[in-house]
Parts: sequence; C-alpha cells; structure tokens
Amino acid sequence: MPATTATKKFPLVDTTEPNRMEGTFPYDLPPLIKFDGPLVEQIDGETVEFDPNSVKTRDINITDTTFRDGQQARPPYTIDQMVKVYDMLAKLSGPNGVIRQTEFFLYTKNDRETLDRCRALGHKYPECTGWIRAVKADFRLVKEAGLAESGMLTSCSDFHIFDKLKFKSRKECMDSYCEVVDAAFEAGVRPRCHLEDLTRADLDGFVLPFVERLMEMSSQVPEEKGVKIRLCDTMGFGISYPGVELPRSIPKLIYKLNKECGVPSARLEWHGHNDFHKVHTNGGTAWLYGCDAVNATLFGFGERTGNPPLEGAVFEYIALLGKTNGLNTNMVTEIADYMKEEVGLPIPDSYPFVGKHFNTTRAGIHAGGLRQNEQIYNIFDTEKLLGRPPKVAITDKSGADGTTIWINDFLKLKGDNKISKIKCHKVCRWVMDQYEVDGRLTAISDQELEAKVKELMPDHYAKATGKK
Repeated sequence: MPATTATKKFPLVDTTEPNRMEGTFPYDLPPLIKFDGPLVEQIDGETVEFDPNSVKTRDINITDTTFRDGQQARPPYTIDQMVKVYDMLAKLSGPNGVIRQTEFFLYTKNDRETLDRCRALGHKYPECTGWIRAVKADFRLVKEAGLAESGMLTSCSDFHIFDKLKFKSRKECMDSYCEVVDAAFEAGVRPRCHLEDLTRADLDGFVLPFVERLMEMSSQVPEEKGVKIRLCDTMGFGISYPGVELPRSIPKLIYKLNKECGVPSARLEWHGHNDFHKVHTNGGTAWLYGCDAVNATLFGFGERTGNPPLEGAVFEYIALLGKTNGLNTNMVTEIADYMKEEVGLPIPDSYPFVGKHFNTTRAGIHAGGLRQNEQIYNIFDTEKLLGRPPKVAITDKSGADGTTIWINDFLKLKGDNKISKIKCHKVCRWVMDQYEVDGRLTAISDQELEAKVKELMPDHYAKATGKK
C-alpha cells in the first residue's frame, strides 16, 4: 500500500530568515512582559477580570525603604553614606519620579540630620517621608521635622494587636490608631497606614472595618491628603497564584481594599518580605492587580530575608511599560559599586544585575555563542543599560571561544576590529595546557591572562594599551 501522509497539527514553517521575536526581546530593553488576555480571579463566588495592561495607564511607581527597613538588616549607615545613596537614587529615578518616595526613621539626632541633609539637596524625587509607630508621642517627631507625609505602623493581625501591642480589644486598637491619623489630618500631614502582618490578619473582623473607617475620615480632607494604605506582607506569606484563599491572596487583598473599601490604586502600596523566595514576583503581582506603588530596598536588604530588590523592580517596571520613562539604569551599577566598595555591603558574585559575575559565562559552548552574537547568552544589552558588557571566566570548560572573547574584551576590540581565534591561538593553547598538562583545577585570573597576552601577543597588547 502506498504510504499516507497524516495531516500534521503543527506543520514546520520553513524559513531562511530567523524570527528573533524582537517585539518581545528588543535587546536594548529588558524582555517586555506582554499579555494576551485578562487576569481572572474567583472572589466571593464571582468571576472577576483584571486588566494587566492597566499598568500602562496607571501611574505605577516604586517607593524606597533602604534607609528604614534596609537598616534593620545591617549595621547602620553613616549620615554621609545615606546622603550619597539618596543622591544616587534621585539620579536613578530620573525626572518623572519613577522612584517616588523614600522613608526615614525620625528617632535619633543622626536620623534627623540625615533627613535634613537629603532634603537640602533639592531633589523632587524621591520625596522624603517619615516612619513612626502609630502613637501620639511619635507623631510629634513628624511635626517637628515638617514632613508632608509619614508612614505609621498600624499592625493588624491578632498576633500583633493582642500579643505584641497588648490591646484589650480590637476596638481599643482601632480607636488608638485613628487618634493618630486624626492628629495627622489636623496637622496637614498625609498619613500612610502600614497594615503590618496583613497576610495573616482577620480581614472581615478587623482590616476591612479599619480601612473603611480610614476612608470615611479621608473624605473630610482633600484627596491629596487622604490616607494611603501600605499592604505589608510582613512574614512573606503572600501568594500570587490565582485561586488562593484570603488573607494570603495578593489579588484578592488588593481587590477588597480597592473595590470594596474604595481605596484608589494611587493610594495603595505593596510592602513584601522574601521569607519564601516570592518577594519580587509578589511585588509585580501587586502592580498588575491594581496597587500603584511597590516598596523596595536596594539589593533586597531588609528585615530577616529582605524586601523586593529595588533594582529588580526597576527592570520589571521597564518590562511592563516597554520604556524607561526617564530612569537612568546605569546608576544601578554605580550604586552597587559604591555599596560594595565604600559601605562594605556584601553582594554575591552571581546576584542579578550587579553581582561581579552576573553576566559572566564559563561554558565553552556559551562562549562560542557569545562570540557569534552576544544576544544568544546575554539577557539584554547589559553594556547599554548597566555599563556591564558580557564577560567570560576562563576555566577548563571555556575553550578557545571563551579565551578569544576574553582577549577581545581586554583589548577593547569591537565589531570588525575583533581578532579571530587563529590570532589568539598561542594564548588559547597556553590556557588548555594549564588543565591538560599541568592538571590545574582553578579558574585563570585576569591578571594571569593579561600577562600572557602581553607575552604572546605583544603587538596587539602594545596597540591596545600603549604599553610595551
């Protein structure tokens, strides 16, 4: 019988022109996050659709807590260090205020001097705000500092209400918080209520009645002075997955506060912790489901496991909007260098975007791909966006491709000026002999390779460096 050809469900689309999906992977930006339909949740028995593309029309932004939560994970910064970092944050943020605010403690003389010196720089963004406990004695510090806005710690789970704060009832707790909010309104200060431990709080029994009362109080003041609500995932219990029950569901929490309590998206802010490795995704989820601000710290340093990494939020923001909106992303590298060299902040070598080797490859096959087209093994144009071209580390797995890339990078040769593997063969051979003949186990340092390029490729070395 003659052979029959079954109709294929997925026939090959043959082509001689590659499809590099440049609409999603433009290379001069991080890969864009695109949606082809709504996000759907079941809430109170009803199907609710969320438009993820609303992030393009809402004023989503990043807020910073490096000088508050970030200081709870390490020895305190000096005043000069905080002023320097604040100045660099302003340059990273750019003229459109993508990094909208930062917050400061107000308790010590150093706290207040830092705040004054940062404000004296005259930056519009990030706006300097305060952080206090929701007690009248602390609010006096806000008035003395002359701040337009301050966060207030309004813990909302029964673990905190009864076990930590020792209130006798929920009503006593709510009344106490609202007294301080009322004092803020009287003083013309915008209160930002931090719902600590929200993801294990009784929503119907305390949180929603409290927020509803805050919204009633806010109706008596201008919109620009109305209460902001920070959703605090204090223990990292928040979950982004659809179908998760409250109080752990991030989409449902935002829906309840936004749609049922009437808190505008512009007055909602997400504050997460990384106890279960979910902190960055949870922050992005908050943006998608209607919370305009994501609170973050530089490199994720914060209480216990840390907060959303601010530099991660920067690139997530660009990926969602498809533009930088004035962000100076090269400042991420400058800030990281300062934090490592001047502050002594430990950043792992493999840490995304800023680690010493975040875009370094050690595999020979990867190095070969980089040599032909760096897009093959580089996440985006890291040289343009971070001032960090892709690199290779030379080991027994690097091969001639890896060594050739290293040499061209060291000699600063680009495009048609790059030299081939053939011209690098003496150095490549020396590298292989280190492992095949001498039995070496460690990576070869940059200093060793530089010395060998000088010895074995003297003309190229002299031309590139001006040295003999």
